[in-house]
Amino acid sequence: MIRVKNVRKVYPNGFVALDGIDLHISRNEFVYLVGQSGAGKSTLLNMLYKAETPTSGDIYIDNISLSGLAPKQVPYLRRSIGVIFQDYKLLPRRTVYENVAFALRVMHFSRFRIRRQVAQVLELVGLQQKMHNYPSELSGGEQQRICIARAIVNNPPVLLADEPTGSLDPDTSWEIMQLLSKINARQTTVIVATHNKAIVDDIRKRVVAVENGRIIRDEQLGLYNP
Repeated sequence: MIRVKNVRKVYPNGFVALDGIDLHISRNEFVYLVGQSGAGKSTLLNMLYKAETPTSGDIYIDNISLSGLAPKQVPYLRRSIGVIFQDYKLLPRRTVYENVAFALRVMHFSRFRIRRQVAQVLELVGLQQKMHNYPSELSGGEQQRICIARAIVNNPPVLLADEPTGSLDPDTSWEIMQLLSKINARQTTVIVATHNKAIVDDIRKRVVAVENGRIIRDEQLGLYNP
């Protein structure tokens, strides 16, 4: 489903974030990207939804070259990719319901479909009782669950999560990762960039380790450290 072919990313200051990355991710896989800060994990995720572009090489999603997309096609790509951010990026003056419904309104879904799909994802993440609350009234774990609901409300085939447990306590982190596993079981490809060794070692999935912009290890049912 996703092919990364010899991707290199060099920033204007000369920093090499990615140095010849090759990666294939099949449909419905669950993949951890692990490595130290600055290894290139976030850069790679950003390229998958075209927030950044490679200096060289290319990325294909469903055999579509991202480098070949016209600017007007990028919003349509992003509708097929859900993104979960570590810092939540919730709209503080919108309720939980409005935060989750926002993406569907941008896509001009009907009111009936918005109500139905928002209700479904809030039930999935266990926050249907909080739909009228504001983000400031929620815990960190609840805010992250809202981010997950927002990311999957239009049933994207791919879900990207950049350090989704980075600011959460261990118990809440476990709950969030169990939720992502549940979403993966619904036939969604899930890619998680994480530093959380305990989660990676306990919830065993494919592990792709990145160091200095290169993939140094790729193994099924891997550990954070081999």
